[in-house]
Amino acid sequence: MMDTIFSNEPAIRLGFFVAIFALVAVWESVAPRRPRTVSRRLRWPNNLAIVALNTVLLRMVFPAAAVGLALAGERQGWGLLNALAVSPWVAVPLAVVVLDLAIYLQHVMFHAVPALWRLHRMHHADLDVDVTTGARFHPIEILLSMGIKLAVVAALGAPPLAVLIFEVLLNATSMFNHGNVRIAGRLDRVLRWFVVTPDMHRVHHSVVPRETNSNFGFNLPWWDRLLGTYRARPAAGHQGMTIGIEQFRTPRDLWLDRMLAQPFAGPVGDYPLSRRQGAP
Repeated sequence: MMDTIFSNEPAIRLGFFVAIFALVAVWESVAPRRPRTVSRRLRWPNNLAIVALNTVLLRMVFPAAAVGLALAGERQGWGLLNALAVSPWVAVPLAVVVLDLAIYLQHVMFHAVPALWRLHRMHHADLDVDVTTGARFHPIEILLSMGIKLAVVAALGAPPLAVLIFEVLLNATSMFNHGNVRIAGRLDRVLRWFVVTPDMHRVHHSVVPRETNSNFGFNLPWWDRLLGTYRARPAAGHQGMTIGIEQFRTPRDLWLDRMLAQPFAGPVGDYPLSRRQGAP
């Protein structure tokens, strides 16, 4: 049965992507958290074009992807968990948590290194945050991220099932926590102890640099709390905050060609952590 699941991994991930995307998109329409500042007719075609481009590029450059590498590692005995012969009941949840920590640290790195921030700022340059923002990343960043993920999977010896679970969770929670959806305040305060909520992650998309450099988690919220990067809310409130970064604030900057060129346009700015040593 597991062989059938792994052989259909692309279809499984696509199915979850479409289902979660549709659910969050409907939720945004029924109960939006903030009014839109830019029409979805402009943003969505360009954001989804990036998703399609990245999907094709990843399949061309990394045809086996992370699950394929995990299967090879399991057969060959690569990585720490395989070498120690850890029980699957321990190895699977442990690997999911470690992979999530790796994604958190990678995210911080893309904010800390100016050259990497140039790539990552395309994600932050969206003038609204919604379900499509969750998959809006520059193709070069996507390739670098996959390379880092593959290195962690190989070194850890992550079980294939853990990698598949993590990939599905990461896609689902990224769309959820970028969703422009309203959740009751009391429920949000409980949920954000277990998962990154939209109100928690939206702070990360504030135009204010000290808020941009907070709440780096995508799935598990614990790393921000443990490592001192958690911020409960934006100073201006969720209705008053400005989304985006100081550069690239025109509707024309939301077009696909401009998004692809953003890493190479203009100065790096003051957002990288390495340039804001004293920021609170």
